[in-house]
Amino acid sequence: MTKQTKQWYASWFDTPFYHILYKDRDHAEAERFMFSLTEYLNIPEQGKILDLACGKGRHAIYLNSIGYDVIGADLSENSIQHAKQFENDTLHFKVHNMCKPFGETFDAVFNLFTSFGYFDDEANNLATIKAIKANLNNTGFGVIDFMNTEYVIENLVPEDIKSVNGIDFLQQRRVENGYIIKDISFTFEGENYQFQERVRAFSLKDFEGLFKQADVYLLDVFGDYKLSKFHNKTSERLIMIFK
Repeated sequence: MTKQTKQWYASWFDTPFYHILYKDRDHAEAERFMFSLTEYLNIPEQGKILDLACGKGRHAIYLNSIGYDVIGADLSENSIQHAKQFENDTLHFKVHNMCKPFGETFDAVFNLFTSFGYFDDEANNLATIKAIKANLNNTGFGVIDFMNTEYVIENLVPEDIKSVNGIDFLQQRRVENGYIIKDISFTFEGENYQFQERVRAFSLKDFEGLFKQADVYLLDVFGDYKLSKFHNKTSERLIMIFK
């Protein structure tokens, strides 16, 4: 069985296997990042935050637990269906295409954990930044948490096998035509599966170009979840604050 669609993310992110493969993400680190980020941005008490491309809602749920009014939005219907069990009066989840404005304004819009640069149509990258701008109120901030592609490419592991829940995921990585590509193959219950992740290898300079086209202003850049200074050779993350 081969799982492939024109928009790979619409297929892969909607499977249970995506969440199995990445189940060991550091939740404590993510929570510390959210706490530090909201403190740095000085988001008002009970402020409104849009978690754009929220997945199953781990960041949104934590943000809500520390006092914010949060909406998590994602293209994956399965992820949103899972996240809805955590809804309350100040936490909601909706299926939404991040290329389009949400229709409300927020004190902050977060796009976290490299949830950008997937699109086959390059115009959608700019459209997403314009949509984030439209989603911000007069004092709001946009945040894109992306990988530092220069660091990732320099340290790329061409191939490995990751075993999770009895499934051996073969991961093969390469850089091709401006994209960082990971092919994922495995066998489950006698069926063979193949998926691919393709992320545009955007540099800080590339983002600066998109921000200029979208008429947004880049305020600060950090290189990790502790909000340390960004270094293009050594930082693992590229965290950009803009408005």
